[in-house]
Amino acid sequence: MANSSNGELKPKGSYVAVNGLNMYCEIYGEGKPLILIHGGGSTIQTSFGAVIPQLAEHRQIIAVELQAHGRTGDRNADLSFEQDADDVAMLVEKLKINKADFFGFSNGATTTLQIAIRHPHIVDRIILGSPLAKRNGVPAQFWDFMNQAKIENMPAQLKEAYKKVSPDANGLQIMHDRDVKRMVNFKDIPDEKIKSIQAPTLIIIGDKDVITPEHALEMHRMISNSQLAIIPGAHGEYIGEITTLKPNYKQTDFVVPMIEKFLDQE
Repeated sequence: MANSSNGELKPKGSYVAVNGLNMYCEIYGEGKPLILIHGGGSTIQTSFGAVIPQLAEHRQIIAVELQAHGRTGDRNADLSFEQDADDVAMLVEKLKINKADFFGFSNGATTTLQIAIRHPHIVDRIILGSPLAKRNGVPAQFWDFMNQAKIENMPAQLKEAYKKVSPDANGLQIMHDRDVKRMVNFKDIPDEKIKSIQAPTLIIIGDKDVITPEHALEMHRMISNSQLAIIPGAHGEYIGEITTLKPNYKQTDFVVPMIEKFLDQE
């Protein structure tokens, strides 16, 4: 898509019928497709708004919103990373894309893992931003927090972003409850499934991330064709995720070039 007169990159937003959902996606730029998959409780913009303009300079960005998130509706079913993976795979098929690169952040990274496991034929390269594959990949207090999670404790920026784009006023509570239930019931992805991933993989976490460095290193060792980057900062700070965004944000000055170098490798 061309830039608008004020220099702001304008997406082509559309809805696609996917497995009983009206799934929202935004398309920016031209070139090889890179699918962006947001984190839990998030929208396209809250996870990736800071990096889309740079990423879209050299490739086509297709950013999705998953079940119950943002502009995408809900189905009468609990969330699962496997179902999200199947939904994204169906979207890719409906958009007539044979193969794409995928960049998932947080819950979106776990979904990206499942895409690589369940739908390897559509995957070229994957970027896993703060991925969780095992319950021991986060400190024990994370699960204590999840067991007592309340919408009052959800970051205000995420609540505001949801209300800004969603047509459903009651959807915020539904999204919150579905996300919490999925995490409370999260089960480890078996080693053999992680080891089955053949796609070239870049794993990125922050040094003060929710995901532990030990977990990221364990995944790096299990995925044979993988690279690992540990960047100074908190969960998502390396891409300017909205709850970590600071006025002097500069991480994209080196993180985006690193991502592009990985994606451009032969």
